[in-house]
Amino acid sequence: MTSLEALAFRALRAAGDVRFHRQHRGQAAAVLASVESERGATDPALIKACDDYAGDVLGRHGYAPWLRVYAAVAGEFRTGWIPDNYYGRIVLPAVQGPYGEVSKLKPLSRRLLQTDLLADVAYWVNGGLYGRDLEHLDRADLVAVLFADSDRVVFKSDDSVQGQGVRILDRAGFGADGLARLPSGVFQTYVRQHPLFAEFTPASVATIRITTTVTDDGGCRVRAAYLRLGRASDTHVQSTSHLRVALDPETGAFADDGFTTDWRTLTAHPDTGVTFAGNRAPGFGSCTAAVVELHRRMPFARNVGWDVVVDSDDEVKVLEWNAGHNDIKFSEAVQGPCFADLGWETLWRTR
Repeated sequence: MTSLEALAFRALRAAGDVRFHRQHRGQAAAVLASVESERGATDPALIKACDDYAGDVLGRHGYAPWLRVYAAVAGEFRTGWIPDNYYGRIVLPAVQGPYGEVSKLKPLSRRLLQTDLLADVAYWVNGGLYGRDLEHLDRADLVAVLFADSDRVVFKSDDSVQGQGVRILDRAGFGADGLARLPSGVFQTYVRQHPLFAEFTPASVATIRITTTVTDDGGCRVRAAYLRLGRASDTHVQSTSHLRVALDPETGAFADDGFTTDWRTLTAHPDTGVTFAGNRAPGFGSCTAAVVELHRRMPFARNVGWDVVVDSDDEVKVLEWNAGHNDIKFSEAVQGPCFADLGWETLWRTR
């Protein structure tokens, strides 16, 4: 690379950084306004603590907006919080690198993780149809394979995020001739969820997001957990409409309050009226044990968000793993700091 090319590259990267931080500043400002409309203005002393920590510890005042959100939600400042834009620009390149991108290629997950816990039943990739073990699958056999256990099946395209790229297909309307209209992705069985979750969202399957981290000594443990619930009009959980309820990372106990997409609190699901307090996620210990073991099998991406479900037989099913820019900001605000012992706040010094 010539000096001129290097200069151009640095200029492009700087412009990208400006856009990235501007976008996060706008997102955080909108969330803070929503939180303060419910709880009142944040104590100026907390705002100052956030601003000082961003500049003095994290090296950039532009990391303050998400810290302000966390402080407004928590009602206090906590040393060790990781702002979402710091996570994206500083932490992820250091602890994931390009290996995090592999999780976007969903048909590779079962082979990489070496597990039958994934709900995968078939794959459609680059015009080829494959079974769970990547063997060729004849189109004439596809309906029998997909709908062996249910009249519905889920298709998820590669690089689908926030519930986008997800289709719920049923036996009656499905035809193998429609494959050509689908992007590459995975077919997964439609899970019959545990009765407790069905009380909250009978129309869509509730998912548990568990975040695990591999440490420098090779250890792996759960850092945060929360429940994602769909609304009455949703066929599946979507980030544009879902509700989040923090779960105790040790026990799976529900927090008393849930949060809407604009970070307003509520004590019960607004569609079914079922309250959050007093509940405990069934099979939670099995869920956490499963994802910790899976992360040990694929440790190169050091921080992973796992989406799991518990079915009507109390069995754990893994829907996907998220090793790109997985969500940490909700857990940081409600349960954090979740990563304070990892030294992430100093990573910017060696970037």
